[in-house]
Amino acid sequence: MSTHNTTKPAVLFDLDGTLIDTAADFVVVINILCQKYDRQAPHPTAIRNTVSDGARALVELTFNIKEGEEGFESLKNELLDLYEKELGTAANLFDGFIELLTHYKANNQAWGIVTNKPWRFTQPLIERIFKHIPELFPHCTICPDHVRISKPDPEGLLLACQKMQTSPNTTWYVGDHKRDIEAGLNAKMTTIACEFGYIKEADDIHTWQAHHIVKTVSDIATLTT
Repeated sequence: MSTHNTTKPAVLFDLDGTLIDTAADFVVVINILCQKYDRQAPHPTAIRNTVSDGARALVELTFNIKEGEEGFESLKNELLDLYEKELGTAANLFDGFIELLTHYKANNQAWGIVTNKPWRFTQPLIERIFKHIPELFPHCTICPDHVRISKPDPEGLLLACQKMQTSPNTTWYVGDHKRDIEAGLNAKMTTIACEFGYIKEADDIHTWQAHHIVKTVSDIATLTT
């Protein structure tokens, strides 16, 4: 039987660009690689806007090389190995989340993370970010390793509800990518799209059909607490 508050929604978050500003770690990693290979590093904004598309897209951006071309896999693995060493050194929760998660704790609201980031990187990142605030640690964290199909498939979100002993129709999903909103809608959850996340200029957040669009973490607090 769930011991969580049933009058307030349970809340699930995407990780990169929604809960944690992880782009700073990738800026560090890509600058190290560019120094090694004597290349001009992409602008931090370009890196930030590519993070949600994963390591392959970052390799393409940094080295102007396409997947399948000679040397691509080696560069991708080098980037990921270096990221594993650096993750959590520059990344942090977006402003306002400590206050929001403190509210959730006070309200006895369940909250968790559903991400397409592999467990290899997610678990140590979460451990480092919450090291000094263990009382705010998520109730569950779901990665691609835990499901058959990643977002926008709803499997991860539904698994998170099982872990938290909550119902999808009383659970909200918050993300900064169209696939996050699609996953939330596919799971029959209320969805929030974050304008402060890693959204490309060409993307129109208003076409994602999210139930709510927010500019700040405070806006999430207003809706969910």
